[in-house]
Amino acid sequence: MAHAPDDSLDDGPIATLNIVPFVDIVLVLLIIFMITSTAIAKASLKVELPKAATGGAEVATTLNLIYTKTGDLFLNGNISSADAVSAYIRRTLPQNPKLQAVIAADQGVAYGEVVALIDLVKANGVATFALHIEKAAPRAER
Repeated sequence: MAHAPDDSLDDGPIATLNIVPFVDIVLVLLIIFMITSTAIAKASLKVELPKAATGGAEVATTLNLIYTKTGDLFLNGNISSADAVSAYIRRTLPQNPKLQAVIAADQGVAYGEVVALIDLVKANGVATFALHIEKAAPRAER
């Protein structure tokens, strides 16, 4: 006569492994990963943002022009003339092709004179320039 094994007397190791809870956890983690990866991919897209001299970043300058109310033109802190500015740009531009100019003009200077100074800088090959201004206090809303 065959004898059926009695499971209540077996104290040995469990030979079967229930993997259903493991698969459930892995699938939940996969769903979480898929949802968060799209958000991470959108946040890491490279966007070339516009740059402005008034945006708080310092502008690397090698050409600093100041035009006073009395009509004096200063090049890098020294009094100068339009011809001297042209000669300086022609001399410096081959050594530094990314030459940038920062132009500061007094409020009393006529608009046309500032435009003529910008034209002088651009005509001599300087492609980028910025106008130096002071940040105004915010206006109170009424």
